[in-house]
Amino acid sequence: MQRRLCLTIAAALLPLSIGTAAIAQEYPTRPITLVAPFSAGGALDLIARAMAEKLGTQFGQSVVVDNKAGAAGMIGTAHVARSAPDGYSLVLGATTTHGINPVLYKKMQYDVLKDFEPVSLIATIPHMIVVHPDLPVSNMQELIKLGRTKPLNFGSAGTGSPHHLAGELLKSQFNLKAEHIPYKGSAPAMLAVMSGELQFMSVEVTAAMPHIKAGKLKPIAVASAQRVPGLDLPTFAEQGVPNFEVTAWYAIFAPKNTPRPVVDKLSRALARAVSEEDVKARFAGLGATPVGSTPAQLDKWVRDELARWSQAVKVSGTPLVE
Repeated sequence: MQRRLCLTIAAALLPLSIGTAAIAQEYPTRPITLVAPFSAGGALDLIARAMAEKLGTQFGQSVVVDNKAGAAGMIGTAHVARSAPDGYSLVLGATTTHGINPVLYKKMQYDVLKDFEPVSLIATIPHMIVVHPDLPVSNMQELIKLGRTKPLNFGSAGTGSPHHLAGELLKSQFNLKAEHIPYKGSAPAMLAVMSGELQFMSVEVTAAMPHIKAGKLKPIAVASAQRVPGLDLPTFAEQGVPNFEVTAWYAIFAPKNTPRPVVDKLSRALARAVSEEDVKARFAGLGATPVGSTPAQLDKWVRDELARWSQAVKVSGTPLVE
């Protein structure tokens, strides 16, 4: 009796599994939309366009980048969360949309873990610590020593931004006497470091490099596991300051319940895309490191990031945004 029941269930499920596999094999049969939840021209937009181009070539279907900016990336991200789970609406999420917003805002239009299928981690851009050129420090040990004995100011692109929260993590982890000064964007914050209004800042390598090359900012350490190619700057760990890594990251997500074979097909295609030499060159121009993860690896990455930024919000005392 039990064997007959098992055979009946297996027979009932067989058409479903065959149908799902067939969908993945045929996918895509029409254009795909990749939502970039920030304005055109930035690193996220450029990475989205590189991935759209490569997916289009692999699949023989157009992949259209749709910039849906606003509300710290939440408008475009929520749009994809509500889209049909068929693989034709994707979003290039980032540190802000899938790491910081969920722990900073009281009311979210989407749930990072419940409303999305992780597809692939595409690229990372490490943060670095920069200081005013005349600040009498040349490495992290000296900055920590100075910050424990003398009050310092650090800047950011605004309260709750990655620059702010990274600075708060630095302050908390190394017991610095440092005050946060928010600005309306990372560019004016860096200008304040250059002018001497601020002593230091945590900022993406991409944004800081032109000012470093011009001698207007002094780099102290890169907050990643490996050094940045083309920049002779030791990591925190190499300077004897372990367990401090902050990176901006970019990853592709699909709506929850997108068929697993479709998600896996997309993930494999994206891994191939980021391994191509021209993509590596384009990413290098942004200071980005290509990754190309599995869905499971991205899922763990997001959970770790949520924990990291939740801790940063707590130690900063930043009130949750209504």
